[in-house]
Amino acid sequence: MARTWQLQEAKSKLSEVVDDAISDGPQVITRRGVPVAVVLSSGEYRRLTRKQKGLVAFFRASPLVDADLDLSRDEGLPRPPLDL
Repeated sequence: MARTWQLQEAKSKLSEVVDDAISDGPQVITRRGVPVAVVLSSGEYRRLTRKQKGLVAFFRASPLVDADLDLSRDEGLPRPPLDL
Protein backbone atom coordinates (compact mmCIF):
# COMPACT_ATOMS: atom_id res chain seq x y z
CA MET A 1 0.00 0.00 0.00
CA ALA A 2 1.26 3.47 -0.85
CA ARG A 3 2.71 5.45 2.01
CA THR A 4 2.98 9.19 2.37
CA TRP A 5 6.36 10.63 3.32
CA GLN A 6 7.25 14.16 4.38
CA LEU A 7 10.04 15.49 2.19
CA GLN A 8 12.59 15.72 5.01
CA GLU A 9 11.86 12.14 6.09
CA ALA A 10 12.05 10.87 2.50
CA LYS A 11 15.44 12.56 2.04
CA SER A 12 16.86 10.94 5.15
CA LYS A 13 15.35 7.51 4.38
CA LEU A 14 15.67 7.37 0.60
CA SER A 15 16.68 3.69 0.57
CA GLU A 16 13.56 2.79 2.54
CA VAL A 17 11.36 4.90 0.23
CA VAL A 18 12.79 3.11 -2.82
CA ASP A 19 12.47 -0.34 -1.20
CA ASP A 20 8.83 0.41 -0.32
CA ALA A 21 8.15 1.60 -3.88
CA ILE A 22 9.45 -1.72 -5.19
CA SER A 23 7.57 -3.91 -2.70
CA ASP A 24 4.44 -1.90 -1.86
CA GLY A 25 3.81 0.39 -4.83
CA PRO A 26 4.02 4.14 -5.36
CA GLN A 27 5.26 6.29 -2.47
CA VAL A 28 3.87 9.82 -2.17
CA ILE A 29 6.16 12.63 -1.01
CA THR A 30 4.66 15.79 0.49
CA ARG A 31 5.97 19.26 1.20
CA ARG A 32 4.06 21.20 3.85
CA GLY A 33 1.29 18.59 3.64
CA VAL A 34 0.82 18.95 -0.14
CA PRO A 35 1.68 15.99 -2.41
CA VAL A 36 4.56 17.07 -4.68
CA ALA A 37 6.15 13.85 -5.98
CA VAL A 38 5.69 10.11 -6.32
CA VAL A 39 8.43 7.47 -6.25
CA LEU A 40 7.69 4.46 -8.49
CA SER A 41 9.54 1.24 -9.16
CA SER A 42 11.11 1.16 -12.62
CA GLY A 43 8.73 -1.68 -13.61
CA GLU A 44 5.68 0.38 -12.68
CA TYR A 45 7.09 3.40 -14.54
CA ARG A 46 7.67 1.31 -17.71
CA ARG A 47 4.14 -0.10 -17.48
CA LEU A 48 2.66 3.39 -17.22
CA THR A 49 4.73 4.90 -20.04
CA ARG A 50 4.70 2.12 -22.64
CA LYS A 51 3.16 3.00 -25.95
CA GLN A 52 -0.43 1.91 -26.25
CA LYS A 53 -2.01 0.41 -29.33
CA GLY A 54 -3.91 2.69 -31.66
CA LEU A 55 -7.64 2.39 -32.25
CA VAL A 56 -7.22 0.50 -35.54
CA ALA A 57 -4.94 -2.09 -33.92
CA PHE A 58 -7.41 -2.44 -31.06
CA PHE A 59 -10.28 -3.27 -33.44
CA ARG A 60 -8.12 -5.59 -35.54
CA ALA A 61 -7.28 -7.58 -32.41
CA SER A 62 -10.95 -7.87 -31.43
CA PRO A 63 -12.41 -11.37 -31.09
CA LEU A 64 -15.28 -10.09 -33.26
CA VAL A 65 -13.04 -9.25 -36.22
CA ASP A 66 -14.32 -12.22 -38.26
CA ALA A 67 -17.88 -12.19 -36.90
CA ASP A 68 -20.72 -11.71 -39.38
CA LEU A 69 -22.30 -8.59 -37.89
CA ASP A 70 -25.29 -6.79 -39.41
CA LEU A 71 -24.23 -3.13 -39.41
CA SER A 72 -27.03 -1.84 -41.64
CA ARG A 73 -29.16 1.04 -40.40
CA ASP A 74 -32.82 0.69 -39.54
CA GLU A 75 -34.82 2.23 -42.39
CA GLY A 76 -37.92 2.73 -40.21
CA LEU A 77 -39.44 6.08 -39.31
CA PRO A 78 -37.50 8.37 -37.00
CA ARG A 79 -38.54 8.74 -33.40
CA PRO A 80 -41.08 11.46 -32.63
CA PRO A 81 -39.63 14.67 -31.16
CA LEU A 82 -39.49 15.00 -27.38
CA ASP A 83 -41.41 17.71 -25.54
CA LEU A 84 -39.00 19.24 -23.07
